[in-house]
Amino acid sequence: MSTVLLVNGPNLNLLGVREPAIYGRDTLQDVEDLVRSTAGELGLSVDAVQSNHEGVLVDAIHAARDTCSAIVINPGAFSHTSVAIRDALAGVDLPVAEVHVTNIHRREPFRHHSYVSGIAELVVVGAGVRGYELALRGLADIISAR
Repeated sequence: MSTVLLVNGPNLNLLGVREPAIYGRDTLQDVEDLVRSTAGELGLSVDAVQSNHEGVLVDAIHAARDTCSAIVINPGAFSHTSVAIRDALAGVDLPVAEVHVTNIHRREPFRHHSYVSGIAELVVVGAGVRGYELALRGLADIISAR
């Protein structure tokens, strides 16, 4: 059974309570439950990590090289600032799906650029937490094609 690493960056632990008018009321636990349920349908398993610390996420991405077949990541604010996360994702040579709950291209100008998008196999923005499901389904197709 293939394993997918689910990575959530800074402040995503506050999903459901942080600015619900923007990010919705679904919690990080709801996201993880949705991804695990979808993974089960697809014959995949999921390892999940969330951290507000860049190095923790880089270490988790590095570890995935030996244990996972793909990565779903919502880098949060690190999307716009972290070359380290981008380089870690590129360095493990796994298919990556980037997810953003909101449409970052309709938000503040500093959110329009993501360092991760350039190396991601697919990017899902603005679909709410359902974007995680869409990303996982896309990665499942990529995994099975390999």
